[in-house]
Amino acid sequence: MAQGNDDFNNDDFQDMLHSMFGFSGNGFGSGFGGSSSSDAHDGPIPVDAVIDGEERRAGSGGSAAGKGSSKGGSGSSRHGGRHRGRRAPSPIAQRIAQWSRRAFIALAILLAVALVAGYWWFHPALNLQSPGVWMWVLVIAMAAIFGFKIAALRSEKHEKLFNRLVFVPAAVIVLFFLGVLWGEPFMPGNAERYATVLNTTDGDFAKDIEQVDYSEVPVIDRDSAVLLGNRAMGSIPEYVSQFEISPAYSMINYQGRPVRVSPLTYADLFKWFSNRSQGIPAYVLVDMVTQEAEVVRLKDAIRYSESEPLARNIDRYAQLKYPTYMFDQKSFELDEEGTPWWVFPVQKRTIGLFEGTTVSRVVLVNACTGETEDYAVEDVPSWVDRAYPSDLLIQQYNWSGAYAKGWLNSWLGQQGVVRTTPGTDGQLGYSYLAQGEDIYLYSGVTSVTADNSSVGFILVNQRTGESHFYSVPGATEDSAMASAEGQVQNLKYQATYPLLLNVSGQPTYFMALKDNAGLVKMYAMINVQHYQSVATGSTVAATQESYLSMLAADGTLSEDEAAASGAEEKASGKIASIAQAVIDGNSHFYVTLEGDDAIYDFALPDMLGIVRYHVGDAIEFSYAKSVEGDDAESDDAATRQVTKFGAIRATSQGKDSDEASPEADASDAAAMA
Repeated sequence: MAQGNDDFNNDDFQDMLHSMFGFSGNGFGSGFGGSSSSDAHDGPIPVDAVIDGEERRAGSGGSAAGKGSSKGGSGSSRHGGRHRGRRAPSPIAQRIAQWSRRAFIALAILLAVALVAGYWWFHPALNLQSPGVWMWVLVIAMAAIFGFKIAALRSEKHEKLFNRLVFVPAAVIVLFFLGVLWGEPFMPGNAERYATVLNTTDGDFAKDIEQVDYSEVPVIDRDSAVLLGNRAMGSIPEYVSQFEISPAYSMINYQGRPVRVSPLTYADLFKWFSNRSQGIPAYVLVDMVTQEAEVVRLKDAIRYSESEPLARNIDRYAQLKYPTYMFDQKSFELDEEGTPWWVFPVQKRTIGLFEGTTVSRVVLVNACTGETEDYAVEDVPSWVDRAYPSDLLIQQYNWSGAYAKGWLNSWLGQQGVVRTTPGTDGQLGYSYLAQGEDIYLYSGVTSVTADNSSVGFILVNQRTGESHFYSVPGATEDSAMASAEGQVQNLKYQATYPLLLNVSGQPTYFMALKDNAGLVKMYAMINVQHYQSVATGSTVAATQESYLSMLAADGTLSEDEAAASGAEEKASGKIASIAQAVIDGNSHFYVTLEGDDAIYDFALPDMLGIVRYHVGDAIEFSYAKSVEGDDAESDDAATRQVTKFGAIRATSQGKDSDEASPEADASDAAAMA
């Protein structure tokens, strides 16, 4: 009766084992082929077949048959019912079961070596909350089931014990699926946990967001930074033949400037073999404001990088040094002295086995020396900018937007359900803004129905994880991009993903316009609430001035407010010299005045009227006080960006001519366009 119960309880599971491992249907209690008589032994059982519950042992002639016949009565009474209707073990299982003890020892050693080598190469985190390590656990569990069934085949004496031990790895598999289920948002209490992983508070746009400072605004996107970095790399031939630029291009705030930085990597395996002793000699730095790129040579070379294939591979090095840490997306950063570091956020699961990911610690690895530092996330040095990866922050906010009012509401009623705005390719859409010492992730927020309007935007400090939501209803980023591209549709420029800036208290989208070669040609500013009106210019200062004039014209700002926000000064005098230059495909006229050492930049086509003037002409114009980081107050020879001019009297060759007007300049620009 007891044996019958064992078979009944294990029939369903044995079918699963048969499909997984090729075993025939033998219950955990009955063994793998069972015993046919009282002459049991400890060696392998050379089973040929099981037919109607009767075993035939391999042998020769009638002696074996007779021997089986003489004991057939007792064997049938004891075991016949137990084997009746059972399938024979698979041929592979039979062959493995007949291996010698030495073969099994050799196999065990080989598997152990393979396991250690696999761990070293793939270096999964030794943490039960890591999906990667569970793949190994499941493989080991299934291998254990296979091993126990083979052991039951080999030892009739202990077959019942081995068959019952199969439940241990089977329970591990069941535990895995329960852990996955435990983290689902429909489980009781989980929706609230998801909604509070990222604590977002409401902010006041006019108070929290500082007036725009163009010395800190990134005017190019990542693709343009990559293009500039490749150009800088091409200027150093000895590096081009041996190294490439890593695709990392981390956005950081370095010495008060928003920059993207990326290390060099070995061009291929042979280049690594040739240069591994010297290491990687430099990294690429791209200023996101001035668009200047340089290859920075290091006194101490980078020896821990992504392109190292063996022990100095940065991912393997960090994981083996901290085997239980679950690392998130790393970034490449610089401290204030220019020393390169790898920044590894350490994940923490807060819901179920695998869900509710956040960051609890940060590990810093010196890219040159391999020195490591381990900090709680709230204690990381101020120069670290990316303790929280961008994609993780977007995911966390989307959790709060979806589950703030419960899981059921996220599917049915969807009241108040919001998400971050998607990018132009349907993926995550976000950008970065530098404020103070930190980098802030920016993304718009829209309803889950994915319409063309936004309900506001979020700014999240990537070092501290502090998150604020600003209620600024208006157009989504892709709508603003389409509007800006439509303004210059004859030029076929493409808009970059916009930033949201505070321009004279107005929430304003700011973006660059690039040509087909990826070069920035113009800039655009669009009021979030009135995105049909677009101000463009060939320089940031000219774009700002045009935008303020537009706000004054439509009544959003008064004339005095627009003038006060222009941050400009006036200059006048006679032209001492005038010269033309083409920079990145755009024409510029550079003018100096008599008695003034400053150089004034008239960028075309905005300042097209300058083509009328010659040396000796009197001119009056306005220029930006600070142009993309230049301090005009302290440097008399600084280049100053002209924003508008007019009301002048030409005096070439000592003869006065008619007074020109801004309207004439505007008509010239329109004719040229």
